[in-house]
Amino acid sequence: MGSKGRGYRAHTIEGFEVLVGKGDAENDALTFSIAEPKDFWLHVAGPAGSHVVVRNPDGLDELPRMVLERAAELAVWHSKARGSRGKVEVHVCRVADVSKPRGFAPGEVLLRRWTGASDGGGARMRAGGC
Repeated sequence: MGSKGRGYRAHTIEGFEVLVGKGDAENDALTFSIAEPKDFWLHVAGPAGSHVVVRNPDGLDELPRMVLERAAELAVWHSKARGSRGKVEVHVCRVADVSKPRGFAPGEVLLRRWTGASDGGGARMRAGGC
């Protein structure tokens, strides 16, 4: 799937469309203009990085494990955590749970609730509620 000229990179994982923001302003556009509330949203916990959106046209309650793992790997790869040793935590939630309070810089968001996935030779789910 090409993404030339757009503010995001497009990937397909197990039939799911996965979009990865290219920069701060593009992350905002992806999360708040392109993504749908029922889509899944991922971002590394802590360091700067791309917003990753997994399209969810069927309104699934959760992503298949392989899709979640690969999307978490993309979130880590497109972040300042790339190359870190060990596991990197990735926040996972619905786009509906992502907000941008007044005064937040481009790319900065607030999450109402999330689960965590870790990456480091394979992502795994961690406790939480999304």
